[in-house]
Amino acid sequence: MIARAVGKYIKGSPQKMRIVINAIRGKSVNDALAILQTSPKVYAKRVEKVLRSAIANAENKNEAIDVDSLYISRAFVDKGPMLKRIRAAAMGRAVRILKRYSHVTIELDVKE
Repeated sequence: MIARAVGKYIKGSPQKMRIVINAIRGKSVNDALAILQTSPKVYAKRVEKVLRSAIANAENKNEAIDVDSLYISRAFVDKGPMLKRIRAAAMGRAVRILKRYSHVTIELDVKE
């Protein structure tokens, strides 16, 4: 592991965020950025921000490192806290709304 970035408390369900993460896992950094920029998913922009942070961490850690040789060695999404809200429903009932959050972790390594 050369560099790592963790995005905590990102708005969005982990299930939907994993679809985006699965598309970039194991890819080179340039390919992953291209995939995220052209993806129609809303969560792609949020994952791209974490990926750019991991790239910046790699550059700050070792100035001699070539960014083009980096690839995503590990990427995963953990479940964050849920905000529980109530919405009025028919016949005096209440429906619970769960606003989900995620923690995204991306680790970069050098391709050999």
